[in-house]
Amino acid sequence: MINRQYVTVSGDMWDSIAYKIWGNEAYTDKLIKNNLQYKNIFIFPAGILLDIPNIEIKKSADLPPWKQVVL
Repeated sequence: MINRQYVTVSGDMWDSIAYKIWGNEAYTDKLIKNNLQYKNIFIFPAGILLDIPNIEIKKSADLPPWKQVVL
């Protein structure tokens, strides 16, 4: 298993990081749970190293491609 990491940019927030990594803010909770030492930070300074969990990204198969939501 490969450990992935993300280095924050000044102004990053949990949801924006989840969107950058997985394309959906719905995974924000998984990102926070994997980095509990930073759970009280809402707006990150530059240079914080976050561990990125491996998650399974699911697509909705019942909708046309332009309406599919990645969860």
